[in-house]
Amino acid sequence: MIFNREMENDEVILLGFWPSYFAARVRVALAEKGIEYEYKEEDMLSGNRSPLLQQMNPVHRKIPVLIHNGKPVCESLVAVEYIDEVWKDDKALLLPSDPYERAQARFWADYTAKKLYDFGKSLWDTKREEIERGKKDFIDSLKLLECEALGDKPYFGGESLGFVDVALIGFYSWFYAYETFGNFCMEAECPKLVAWGKRCMKRESVSKSLADPLKVYELLLQFRKNYGVE
Repeated sequence: MIFNREMENDEVILLGFWPSYFAARVRVALAEKGIEYEYKEEDMLSGNRSPLLQQMNPVHRKIPVLIHNGKPVCESLVAVEYIDEVWKDDKALLLPSDPYERAQARFWADYTAKKLYDFGKSLWDTKREEIERGKKDFIDSLKLLECEALGDKPYFGGESLGFVDVALIGFYSWFYAYETFGNFCMEAECPKLVAWGKRCMKRESVSKSLADPLKVYELLLQFRKNYGVE
């Protein structure tokens, strides 16, 4: 997809880490806009940040970082908004044009970043006897999203994929790990949310951007073993 001739020769680079749901957000946004880019994998497990990552994100030194013509854009939701604004296409806008709806989209996207990250982490990064406490918070947060933000719509954005969908869909590849470690069934707890995830996965922009759920689970199993979290 070409938006204007000046953008044909844009250099777009994404620094990411394959299981990261935050990096997945940016990959999906780029794919939705049809933007060609160079992907560079960072070894976040070893702690050895590449010189490029340290240069482009000297404050936090973490991924994802979108580099557009040599200029870095850090933080996943900021990068998704940037993509939506720079490669503007009325048929593929991620954020609503209405100011109130746009504010609501930002609110729920921020909710996914703060609540799901912390509650989800408690399911795989804590000892088994502590998981039960985190499980209720995690399921409750998903049910709130399902009821208050998704409802009966096919997407959070309504009839088409939008900003909140992009913000949340990266977590979908982690659902298997969450429910396995937490010993619950995601589909039984949040059927509309699981149906939404399956619907999103039918889009090539999503299916080619997300990590394999089994590989995510295996990575977390190895993490627990390495750090003695049993």
